[in-house]
Amino acid sequence: MARGGLYKSDIQKARDTLRAQGKHPSVDAVRVALGNTGSKTTIHRYLKELEEEEGQGLGAKVAVSDALQDLVGRLSGRLHEEAEAVVVEARQRFEVQLQERSQALERAQQEAAALGAQLQRVETALHEEKTVHAATQQALAERVTEVAQLSERIAGLTTRLTEHEAHAQSLEQKHQHAREALEHYRTSVKEQREQEQRRHEHQVQELQVALRQANEALTAKNHELVQLNRDNGQWLERHTRLERELAQMRQAADEQRKELDALRLTAAEHQALQTRWAQDTQTLEAARVELASARADLTKERERREQAEAEALRADVRMTTLEQLLAQLRPDRADGTSAQKNPATK
Repeated sequence: MARGGLYKSDIQKARDTLRAQGKHPSVDAVRVALGNTGSKTTIHRYLKELEEEEGQGLGAKVAVSDALQDLVGRLSGRLHEEAEAVVVEARQRFEVQLQERSQALERAQQEAAALGAQLQRVETALHEEKTVHAATQQALAERVTEVAQLSERIAGLTTRLTEHEAHAQSLEQKHQHAREALEHYRTSVKEQREQEQRRHEHQVQELQVALRQANEALTAKNHELVQLNRDNGQWLERHTRLERELAQMRQAADEQRKELDALRLTAAEHQALQTRWAQDTQTLEAARVELASARADLTKERERREQAEAEALRADVRMTTLEQLLAQLRPDRADGTSAQKNPATK
């Protein structure tokens, strides 16, 4: 590539300087004299124009060595142009491939970062779910223990309630028997009184004796009746107390049923958490598979990039080889030119 501000006068000045130093003004030598700047094609074109101008000014014929030198220079310039075009094309193709591969690598890195972040979030959620799952299992175990204890307590209370009901039934039967005895006694007393009234005068003494006996018996029965009434009052009080205890037991049983329903709901939530944990586990495995695939693609992309770099390095080696070949051809051309000019001088 030509530098900015490179003119034919610069080429001529560099060529004259090389000739003054006794060097052959080849394209490479002129380019070195210019500070390794400028396109070789441009330098070769300016040198050719300068040679043509000098040849027209002198009006001399072109020697065979000059024709060969010009042909070699042209071939060298054309070969260099073709090599440079091949190298430029290879470099452009490599840069395009390198840019595409870099973009693909960047996308793969972004996807890998996104997958890594997603994996981190899934692992965090899984850890939280495991913590909640462990707490739920512990709470469920505590609830199950409480339910077992409450079931035992309910069974004991039910047994006591059955015993109380049997005792109350026994007291009721006793009270019923007492009432029947009292009724029977009243009936018998009434009948006895009617018999005594029919007998009246004939059996006054017997009636008085019987009346005294009846009064005594009635007094005893009244005492028994008072005692039965007291027992009945105590039984009613105990029955009321048992009913209150029964109501409390039923309320406790209702509360236990509510707690059991809550425990069943907790068990259902636990089952749902287990299902969700299984789904999160599957999602985590899928994310790991995607991450492994992305890493494999990244490895392949790196191998392709290394191959592209190797191709670019081989292209540079080919260009260096071509430049060395051209450098080897130019000294031969310079020696041939000198050999042909020396006889003419003699």
